[in-house]
Amino acid sequence: MNFRAFAARFALLVACTLATALPAQAAASKSRFWQCAPYAREISAVKIHGNAWTWWEQAAGRYERGDNPEIGAVMSFKKTARNPYGHVAMVSKIVSDREVLLTHANWSFAGGIERNVRAVDVSAKGDWSQVKVWFAPTGGLGTTVYPVNGFIYGGNTSEEDLPAQPSLELDLSDLVMETNLG
Repeated sequence: MNFRAFAARFALLVACTLATALPAQAAASKSRFWQCAPYAREISAVKIHGNAWTWWEQAAGRYERGDNPEIGAVMSFKKTARNPYGHVAMVSKIVSDREVLLTHANWSFAGGIERNVRAVDVSAKGDWSQVKVWFAPTGGLGTTVYPVNGFIYGGNTSEEDLPAQPSLELDLSDLVMETNLG
């Protein structure tokens, strides 16, 4: 092989390597691994910091709290052995008195965002103290019941005020999930 052929092959190899490496770097810089608490803070009017299980107590005296879902409110999950950090998710739509759609992060997939997924009140009293939440790997609600503290209300948030897509959303290739249920 002469020098020109070697140089041409080398240049082709470098060009192919750069063509595959640069888009991967660009995609990595656009995406982010989201935990539920920073994501809920980003998309809702509730601006609390710390682990999700601390949000309910932190909200006392700062935000209204209650047992009724409202669009834009943050559902606060209690911590359990299975869910040691708790969880927070924003209510994106009210479907019925026992069903809402949630927008949240780090539930079905580590660091992934899910928009408009089902959460169903399965409490005996219909007080939203226990819920089942849609889980992507099973494609349904599953059998796990999660205890809930209640809802943290961040102020006057209407469905029109909510972004159609979160401002810092991951690419579809980064496991963004959306379910249309209504």
